[in-house]
Amino acid sequence: MSIVLQKYIADAGYCSRRQAQSLIEAGQVTVNGKPAELGMRVEAGDQVKIDGQPLGLAKSKIYIILNKPVGYACTHAKVEGEHNVYELVPLKEKMFVVGRLDKNSRGLIILTNDGELTQRLTHPKFEHRKQYIVKVNPPKDKIKPGDFRFIDKEADKIAHDLMQGMDIGEDDGFVQARSAKYLGNNQFEIILTYGKKRQIRRMFRELGCSVVDLLRTEIAGQRMGVLQEGAWREMTEEEIVRLKNLK
Repeated sequence: MSIVLQKYIADAGYCSRRQAQSLIEAGQVTVNGKPAELGMRVEAGDQVKIDGQPLGLAKSKIYIILNKPVGYACTHAKVEGEHNVYELVPLKEKMFVVGRLDKNSRGLIILTNDGELTQRLTHPKFEHRKQYIVKVNPPKDKIKPGDFRFIDKEADKIAHDLMQGMDIGEDDGFVQARSAKYLGNNQFEIILTYGKKRQIRRMFRELGCSVVDLLRTEIAGQRMGVLQEGAWREMTEEEIVRLKNLK
């Protein structure tokens, strides 16, 4: 039985379909010694190589929930004096991060070697929601006299502006929150369905606020449950099936 090359590479746990397409277009993939083409099909016995290295199919699928602490990067890169999330999960299998967080943010990420699921959860067209609890320092002109907390009406205006959207520059252009709600004590609940790099921090910065703490609590309806920071668990069969059935 043949399979489209991009899917074959994703199923091997090497990268997502979208990244596989880029590799093929860049001429980094060969099939049986010949340059690969987008859309070509491969089958058992074909030799697929990426940058000259044979590609082997992953033996089994892995699905992990991790409560990422501050100070850990969502990358395979090993930088002296820095930590990455793969140090927290002692498995040799190569895995993708679903829901990358910057080093100074914390909370829910998913680790998996399932390229198909990674594609479904990360591609912008699917618009899966991600929920965050964000604590900020307000501008001095928006706090209560003698206090460091928002005047409620000013906080509500910040939430309104987040949903209205803004241009955050750096070629990323216009962005907005799907939902924003003030929770009190300088904390906001933010929901995004598609995010640019460090989008929440940059949006608050445009509004004169600095982010003190950014915690992700949900990805596409998936929550962490009871997990200490830095801890991880395997997803249940029910959780895996639900994510795979998302449209």
